[in-house]
Amino acid sequence: MTGLNRSFAGLGLGVAFALGALAAAPAMAQETIKVGILHSLSGTMAISETTLKDTMLFLIEQQNAAGGVLGKQLEPVVVDIASDWPLAAELARQLIEVDNVDVVFGCWTSVCRKSVLPVFEELNSLLFYPVQYEGEESQRNVFYTGASPNQQAIPAVDYLMNEEGVERWVLAGTDYVYPQTTNKILEQYLKDKGVAAEDIMINYTPFGHSDWQTIVSDIKTFGSAGKKTAVVSTINGDANVPFYRELGNQGVAAEDIPVVAFSVGEEELSGFDTTPLVGHLAAWNYFMSVDTPENAEFIEAWQTFIGSTDRVTNDPMEAHYIGFNLWVKAVEAAGSTEADAVIDSIVGLETPNLTGGTATMLANHHITKPVLIGEIQDDGQFFVVWETEDLVPGDAWSDFLPESKMLEADWTAPINCGNYNTETKTCIGSAS
Repeated sequence: MTGLNRSFAGLGLGVAFALGALAAAPAMAQETIKVGILHSLSGTMAISETTLKDTMLFLIEQQNAAGGVLGKQLEPVVVDIASDWPLAAELARQLIEVDNVDVVFGCWTSVCRKSVLPVFEELNSLLFYPVQYEGEESQRNVFYTGASPNQQAIPAVDYLMNEEGVERWVLAGTDYVYPQTTNKILEQYLKDKGVAAEDIMINYTPFGHSDWQTIVSDIKTFGSAGKKTAVVSTINGDANVPFYRELGNQGVAAEDIPVVAFSVGEEELSGFDTTPLVGHLAAWNYFMSVDTPENAEFIEAWQTFIGSTDRVTNDPMEAHYIGFNLWVKAVEAAGSTEADAVIDSIVGLETPNLTGGTATMLANHHITKPVLIGEIQDDGQFFVVWETEDLVPGDAWSDFLPESKMLEADWTAPINCGNYNTETKTCIGSAS
């Protein structure tokens, strides 16, 4: 090192020039604001996530056409996490440390989010997560723009119970954290409502599961006990295609055993024949069929961008739309893309949703949402059969689990905690 220092000392003005060039390099690197896009473009989740990558490119193009953010253009940096959760963590780190992105929009599954969360916490970067999830989490660096259970799962069960008279329940999910935790909440909720344990059937299958013959037969048998039966589905990804096909093959009609899905939307339905699905249900916070000026404008702009009037929109797309617009507003309010500044400025900000209401970022880093139940039509769209009268604030912690009903998240002073115990008045540590 001393020899190197002597060499630099002998260069005189050359050193000053070199140091000046080095000082200019970060400034040049900041000519654009980089936006990371962390989605599966291959593997079992590509059926759902590829469109979310396209959505982010669409939103970035629109924002750049409007002048960018803070006078700078946005530059998308896209990676393919390939439905591989350890890879998602590696690529999240790459986006932040190597590509120097200012924010990341991404993940679908909770196992993806759980995998990348420590990276965002360690590196103090920002993740906007656009998909319904199981709750039981609030992390300072994550903004949850999808539904928590009280904004999807609980209202869906209430609808089936109160409007359809359902008494027996099949909780069918993919075998990972989101279905497991959601079904734990729903099982307790159903029991609190007086449903007997023998009237609840729980089943899990791996990602990409394709052989549904036995499971659908078991569902039919379970539903033949003389009580109205429904399936609450947290099945994710391309496993939904053979699941619904097998329902049709075995003649499981919606009027007999309705399925309400939390992860099947317009994009998934566009991939296969919807004839056997007609009449089955989905619970979301947005449907493409919603008739509002905001939605019509969004659909037209999206289809123009993507170059096809056949391309659909869906709920996680709206969540990215809301999250992106809230991030832009927070950056502009803070005058900076720096994570701490955005976190401090984003709580309380509002932006229009696509269903005619307003999304507000809450202190627990969740947002306000309407809840809609849609019935599948033969064209792959949804007819809204029920919706909440008011916007529902997202809960980070479930009121129906004994271990979490006393917890709340509030990332503003003086609490500044993701799991504050309202009984002991203390922050109990980890945010999730």
